[in-house]
Amino acid sequence: MAYENMRLLLFFDLPTITEKDRKIYTYFRKYLIRNGYIMIQYSVYGKIFNNRDAARNHIKILYKNVPAKGYIRIMLVTEKQYNKSIIIIGGKSNQEEVLTINPFVII
Repeated sequence: MAYENMRLLLFFDLPTITEKDRKIYTYFRKYLIRNGYIMIQYSVYGKIFNNRDAARNHIKILYKNVPAKGYIRIMLVTEKQYNKSIIIIGGKSNQEEVLTINPFVII
């Protein structure tokens, strides 16, 4: 079995109406950053893994740490597939530029 880098993309919409909602949103966003995710764009975060098994193991942990309300979707793609994505307007963030060059550098 060939091992290839995988990128887990996480998309989320969480309620921010009440102060409690905003605290949950902030906690979840900080949780993602503490666990190595980078913001690709607003409410879209990504993390690179050495292989599919590592990503799947992380997904099991992620299930235990998501808020009870809102919408969260994940997509697992190979790094090759991710690099074929097209940016129509804007560009890569500085973090994304560094991680594209070396996906396992610590920022």
